[in-house]
Order: sequence, then structure tokens, then C-alpha cells
Amino acid sequence: MRALLQRSKAASVRVGGETVGAIDGGLVVLLGVTHEDTEADAVYLAEKTAGLRIFEDEEGKMNLSIGEVGGAVLSVSQFTLYGDARKGRRPNFMAAARPDAALALYERYNALLRERGLAVETGRFGEMMEVSLVNWGPVTLWLDSKA
Repeated sequence: MRALLQRSKAASVRVGGETVGAIDGGLVVLLGVTHEDTEADAVYLAEKTAGLRIFEDEEGKMNLSIGEVGGAVLSVSQFTLYGDARKGRRPNFMAAARPDAALALYERYNALLRERGLAVETGRFGEMMEVSLVNWGPVTLWLDSKA
């Protein structure tokens, strides 16, 4: 599994003109799933996401996790994180998991974040979405569950 995390002051996702998820501050997570991913990958990424100390403390040092600052997560499924553009000009998405498998692990990841006490908003899996965010820092991190 891959996750692109962006620290955000505000973010939302719209589908068909309707806002389906929004946060005032925290993390926007774009999450991709590949064929070999399992529950263990979802657990690893959820623990990393919840535990990363990327928010400033009172001294301005990145020393606090999302839970410690009361932030929320806006989680958006993103199969294009497994796009391969090394050949030609059109990306190949063969490494992305099939929708049924990807949906199950995406939902599990979100549930694991909620179990850790985080508020989680989502987009709509498989839909065309408009994601808006105010990147804060900017702080953007790439997480991969495979070493």
C-alpha cells in the first residue's frame, strides 16, 4: 500500500457538486493499493499515519502526532499512485489492485485510524472526485508499506 500524506489546514472532497468529506485541519491521505497488499499493510500504514510526529509543538518543532493536535484525516482512494509512466506517455495502472480488493483494504485502513481515535472523513471510492486542500508547511510525505 502507498499513502501520500499532506498536512493541511483545511480540505474537502466533492463528488458531483456535493461535498462528501471535509476537515478543518489535519492530514489529507491519498491511498493506493496493489495486488499483494494484505491486512498487515493496512495496519502498518494506519499506525504510521496516526503516529507520525509532523505537527509543531509549542517550540515550533515537529514533535506531535495528528491525535495530539486534535486533527482529522481526509482519506481519498487513489489507484493512480500505482501508475507506471516509465514507458511511453500514457501511464500503465496494472500494478493497482482490482477494485473489490482495493475497497476492502481502503475501508480497513480508515477503520484502523478510527480505532486509534481519529476523526476520518472520506471521498467516494471509484468516483470522480474534486479534492481541495490548503497544504500547511507544506509538509508532504510518501509512505510505502513495502520496504
